[in-house]
Amino acid sequence: MNQAAAPLTNSCSFSGIRPAMMDLPYPPIQITEKNPSYANLLSMDYCGQVSELSAITQYINNENRLSCENCALAKTLLGIAMAEMMHLQKLGELIVLLGGTIDFTVRMQNGRKMLWTPEYLILPEHTKKMIYADIEAERSAIKQYRMHIKTIQDPCVTTVLYRIIQDEEYHIMILENLLKELQ
Repeated sequence: MNQAAAPLTNSCSFSGIRPAMMDLPYPPIQITEKNPSYANLLSMDYCGQVSELSAITQYINNENRLSCENCALAKTLLGIAMAEMMHLQKLGELIVLLGGTIDFTVRMQNGRKMLWTPEYLILPEHTKKMIYADIEAERSAIKQYRMHIKTIQDPCVTTVLYRIIQDEEYHIMILENLLKELQ
């Protein structure tokens, strides 16, 4: 007599997970004036290789792969992904206000367009390497935001970017602490 095998389940509950972000308000999402070139620059932060869309996808992928073996770590990664989703949403609002388009395409100054691709992601197999890749992605995002802040001459936009950087720095601190726990 064949007995059906018990179904495998993931016992990691993600109920009540909150975005991992600084306990600070975001500035209002507003602009001084329309500027499509600023919108195009922000499209890199929205959906370029170093972008919120790439970060969200990488964190969710890592969370999915770790949830059965390390629930606490998976929950933390999901919280970070949720904060990145908020960044994506705020950037999207800014892009539209500036006169840009949200279609997961980066518009380069030379007129070239680049559609977001999962090839941008770094998906190592080992947990420590995942965390190292996430830290490097956060550092790259901060560097890119700082470059964009130097170019964008709209204080309404740059104030939002500075606030996003605070969350990214917080994520690095969280990830570095997770690495210590994995030692």
